[in-house]
Amino acid sequence: MTTLLVFAVVLPWLLIVFGCWFGYQLLRQHGRILLSLEALEKGFQGGLAEPPGPASAALNGLSPGSIAPDFELPDLSGTLHRLSAFRGRPVLLIFFNPACSFCTSMMPELSAFSREGEGSKPMPLVITTGEAEVNRQIFRTHGFEGPVLLQEQMEVAAQYRAHGTPVGYLIDEAGSVASELAMGAAALLALATPQAVEEPDSGHPAARGNKPLEKSRLNRSGLKAGTPAPNFRLPSLDGEERALEDFRGRRVLLVFTDPACGPCERLAPHLERVHREQKDVLVLMVSRQDAETNRQKVAKLGLTFLVVLQRNWEVSLQYATFATPVGYLIDERGVLESDVAEGSDAILALADSQSALSNRAESLL
Repeated sequence: MTTLLVFAVVLPWLLIVFGCWFGYQLLRQHGRILLSLEALEKGFQGGLAEPPGPASAALNGLSPGSIAPDFELPDLSGTLHRLSAFRGRPVLLIFFNPACSFCTSMMPELSAFSREGEGSKPMPLVITTGEAEVNRQIFRTHGFEGPVLLQEQMEVAAQYRAHGTPVGYLIDEAGSVASELAMGAAALLALATPQAVEEPDSGHPAARGNKPLEKSRLNRSGLKAGTPAPNFRLPSLDGEERALEDFRGRRVLLVFTDPACGPCERLAPHLERVHREQKDVLVLMVSRQDAETNRQKVAKLGLTFLVVLQRNWEVSLQYATFATPVGYLIDERGVLESDVAEGSDAILALADSQSALSNRAESLL
């Protein structure tokens, strides 16, 4: 009887305490929801007017100097790519949405930038969403030549705190974030031309992390003529290891390319002509990515000269150049006969100059 009396007295108080605690939790959750809705409303209101400026981006994005989160995504044909595979050259990472009018309006400038494909400018790498066919049509129509990767929802954007489009970062050769989060087409394209960043003595502090690429400690200007060509040993497309020193005693036209590089693909048939017509010059192409991708490209273009594969940019680093296509002419002793040749015309000029020398030597005999 006493037990029942105690239970009858205590139970109401327990119910009151539980009810207060439960009500408190509901109020907290309701408050969080209201705050989230208010933040979303402000974001949408700002987005309808114009993309937020770079100043607001610094509050939300990754910190410059932090390691860029690695990821693996398929391109629009289904081939998987990792961000770390582009290590060794600067990357302009762009988050894109085909339904975003600000994104589509920047396509002409972005496509023109992607077709340059040479020099020390960063390579545009687009992370898009939506249907693959819709994206294919947009990028094909504008002639965009850089890699376009497809995330299912916003899984990679979430890693980069990229809540909107178009936004992005500059990623340096070592895989670190080299800029604050850039929001809007103008801010993104400004990252592609780092010299536009104002210096501190101009009266306006430079954006933290937006350092001009030329201030990096890595040498990107190429080796000079007269320098011994760094030796390397790389697998060919048939799996056989080949070393540069194996060709000592022959002149070598060494060309660095990438199967995703449009100018490289246009250069390849001309290199095949050099290979067939100039027997005194050996064409040696150092490409990237996996063997199967390169085999398909070689078969498509009908190439018969030697192609070897670097894993990332390890040989490019030895030759102090991270652009494609670039090349060097190496003499019979393994010494560079030329400074770095950047672009198709400069590379073919090296081959033509060698042909002219050979013809002159034959005429003197």
